[in-house]
Amino acid sequence: MTTPEPIDVGRQLTVGEVARRSGVAVSALHFYEAKGLIRSARNAGGQRRYARDVLRRVAVIKVAQRIGIPLAGIAAALASLPQERTPTKADWARLSRLWRGELDERIAQLTRLRDQLDDCIGCGCLSMDACRLRNPGDALAEQGSGPQRLRPDANGAGGRK
Repeated sequence: MTTPEPIDVGRQLTVGEVARRSGVAVSALHFYEAKGLIRSARNAGGQRRYARDVLRRVAVIKVAQRIGIPLAGIAAALASLPQERTPTKADWARLSRLWRGELDERIAQLTRLRDQLDDCIGCGCLSMDACRLRNPGDALAEQGSGPQRLRPDANGAGGRK
């Protein structure tokens, strides 16, 4: 493994340097920029240049993605941070508090799904007309099994209701 070459603290980073230091592909950096998650400036030759704080922002994006925060949520969180400085530990604490509620709800949802899966394993049916996992929220199940919308009506004619 090669040691990364030191970067002058006072200068901006190229897209390649950001990719190398962050472990994120150049195409991902372009995508993040297109989505407004990070920003760059252009030099006289039209090449992207990034302020050094982009490394911390990319780290926040990657952690947030890993815990399942959608890009819209990440964008909203990053928009709440000042653009002119590197996100701080206090910034991260605030963002993580915001995301904790989402994670807790997702954990509760996954726990409910796990418990329903245990019920399915117990009955073994995996029934299309009764299984809460296969067909959750099925309002037509109360009318019986099968294609309720295609059944003949009281006059014997088929079709949708």
